[in-house]
Amino acid sequence: MPVITCIEDLKRLHQKRTPKMFWDYCESGSYTEQTFRENTSDFSRIRFRQRVARDLSGRSLESTMAGQKVSIPVALAPVGSCGMQHPDGEILAARAAAKFGVPFTLSTMSICSIEDVAAVSPDPFWFQLYVMTDEDFVDAAIERARAAKCSALVLTLDLQILGQRHKDLKNGLSSPPKLTIPNIINMMTKPRWSMGMVRTPRRQFRNIVGHVKGVTNLADLAAWANEQFDPKLDWAKVARIRDQWKGKFILKGVLDAEDAKMAADMGADAIIVSNHGGRQLDGALSSIRMLPSIVRAIGDQTEVWLDSGIRSGQDVLKALSLGAKGTMIGRAYIHGLGAMGEAGVTKALEVIKKEMDITMALCGERDVKNMGPHNVLVPEDFEGRWA
Repeated sequence: MPVITCIEDLKRLHQKRTPKMFWDYCESGSYTEQTFRENTSDFSRIRFRQRVARDLSGRSLESTMAGQKVSIPVALAPVGSCGMQHPDGEILAARAAAKFGVPFTLSTMSICSIEDVAAVSPDPFWFQLYVMTDEDFVDAAIERARAAKCSALVLTLDLQILGQRHKDLKNGLSSPPKLTIPNIINMMTKPRWSMGMVRTPRRQFRNIVGHVKGVTNLADLAAWANEQFDPKLDWAKVARIRDQWKGKFILKGVLDAEDAKMAADMGADAIIVSNHGGRQLDGALSSIRMLPSIVRAIGDQTEVWLDSGIRSGQDVLKALSLGAKGTMIGRAYIHGLGAMGEAGVTKALEVIKKEMDITMALCGERDVKNMGPHNVLVPEDFEGRWA
């Protein structure tokens, strides 16, 4: 087993062990992938201030996110088809997150269902909802999440229309993969993945199949999903879902200060600054560049978190220093999952936690909640000067 020191090590193992179509699904963005690339590269423009001769004993990375205690201010973001990166992926990730003391968010488009995860997760998890035109499905999904004792509802706002991802179209992405000759040949080179998939019954979107009238096979599912993302999602529908849920309510996919104000006025317990990992509007600014303006617009009205582009504990600290109260990671933990299953998710979290601890100390801080603008150097043009 190779020595794992960073997320990049897990990424290389993930690519080696997972079929090409699912690797490409994870490691790609829409159209030219400009936003996908800049989500990560823009973090490098922010620099830390090194401080010395400070008492660095008794350091703490503990915090809260939407009132929930967390061992580090990091939650696992919802990732569609997570159970195709590794057999039973959502179950394994939820278990790893609970043991580590951070939240796990289950996607509507998961392979393992709400009920599958609830049966094995030692702690309550969060459920992410896509708003579909089938209101009966949406209402039922909310009630299923409530019955499973999910502790928060994460409503995604930036997928009313699906962004085009060239690799997915060229690969003929589907869950489970279609048994074409190229797919079969590729899967034969991934024996761990293939054997795991043979052993598990969870190989399709189990939050949908069996819960939508008329969806019984892959063709039905593809036809239903392609027509279902609701292009009419507006703030009135957001309010309806908030009122129906009544619990912790988190809005994901905000990338504009005006939208952030609207989201805060909805009574959201947290707003997640996110561009869907660069998978929706290509050409949008990175999440980290948009974070400061959104923090200024919201003030203390509600918590602001950052998603998209985080690949290290240093990235987490940079987001916190620019005003985020929490963060979400997607690809960073998926690389661990694809590489080593549950142990890989744990390793990804351990890597991030260690990077946070050492970097925070070298910045002269003992408590992660004290990280702020005084800990970083930000270029004057970082947010951009736009006409």
